[in-house]
Amino acid sequence: MPYYIGDVIKDSRKLIARTPEKFEETGIRVRLNTRVEGIEAERGEVLLAKGERLAYDVLVMGTGAEATLPDMPGTRQDGVFTLKNLRDGINIKEYIKESGCRRAVIVGAGFIAMEMSEALTTIGLETSIVYRGELPVKKWDPVFSGMVLEELTRNGVSFISHNSPIAIEKHSTGLCLVTGAGTVQADIIIFALGVRPNIRLAREAGLAIGESGAIKVDPSQHTSREEIFSVGDCCESYHRVSKQWTHIPLGDMANKQGRVAGRTIAGYPMIFPGVVGAQSFKVFGLEVAMTGIDEKEAQKSGYTPESTIIWGSPVARSMNEGQKLGLKLIADRGSGMLLGAQAAGHSGAVSRINILSACLWSGMGLDEIGYMDLAYSPPFSGAWDMIHTAAQILGKKL
Repeated sequence: MPYYIGDVIKDSRKLIARTPEKFEETGIRVRLNTRVEGIEAERGEVLLAKGERLAYDVLVMGTGAEATLPDMPGTRQDGVFTLKNLRDGINIKEYIKESGCRRAVIVGAGFIAMEMSEALTTIGLETSIVYRGELPVKKWDPVFSGMVLEELTRNGVSFISHNSPIAIEKHSTGLCLVTGAGTVQADIIIFALGVRPNIRLAREAGLAIGESGAIKVDPSQHTSREEIFSVGDCCESYHRVSKQWTHIPLGDMANKQGRVAGRTIAGYPMIFPGVVGAQSFKVFGLEVAMTGIDEKEAQKSGYTPESTIIWGSPVARSMNEGQKLGLKLIADRGSGMLLGAQAAGHSGAVSRINILSACLWSGMGLDEIGYMDLAYSPPFSGAWDMIHTAAQILGKKL
């Protein structure tokens, strides 16, 4: 959606994976604007609005996640938005155009906030980010978060740290975000504070909820009731590195879980093999990516983590024109197994993390990674890639 709002994607229809008409062609009936009020699991019925009931033999719950909105005055006013789905994106884009917005405030500093800051700046809005912490994207090492902050500042985005919103007021000149340290003027305010799994129906139906707060499932996406499945942002995923069930709401995982449930229901059972937590974003010219777990998560999972950060070139040094790439590896001191990786740079960050994500998926150790066969060509890396170098350096520290 940020790329639609920022006019990189100009036609919202390109964001629709499949229309109701396409579903109908394959024999699937789609009912839009129909609210589910409850699930009566013992009777095998879904209760719809106005008392209508639908019987089922098998039920799939894909209720998604809800955007977090703080409990404070003024969040229901015109010009205040969250961004969770296509309808939100369309509403934001229309409001900016129709209201002639000039000033935007984003509350929160996760990667959706970063993408939105680029989108709003690109279409000409004076953009500010208000965040209670010190640096953006706190999942990443502070060194890389600092690079993100530099990129924001370089492109004219104001980052207002150590500020928490208290209320939103509407004045004759527009909206006013009231924080503990003062006020910020805006024409549009977007809350990007993350999401929480939408589990109301599941809880009321008596389904088990996992420790992460999402619906508990098994590897075939069954819930605690055999005839009810759950997929996507509302349910848990098994993390192959931490060995824990967790909640990581990303679209690619939802698609894969949906296919697993569908095949299992159709009589061709399979399992969802889990996740390693790979994710990335772009903010202006900077690529930022990560996979696996960090030191804190590693300790919670029973590992003894050791890490290193190296700086190098995303291309061969002979072809470098000032590009800088930072790469962090985290490994278990006892076994030498890779646990996680992070990267940031104006090129090459995502490609390195994709490689290291495959290493995590395969359970590779630093010794293997330090000498694995990677495609070499000067426009893409040195003969010894940064991955090789980082793995060898970290291996010597273990």
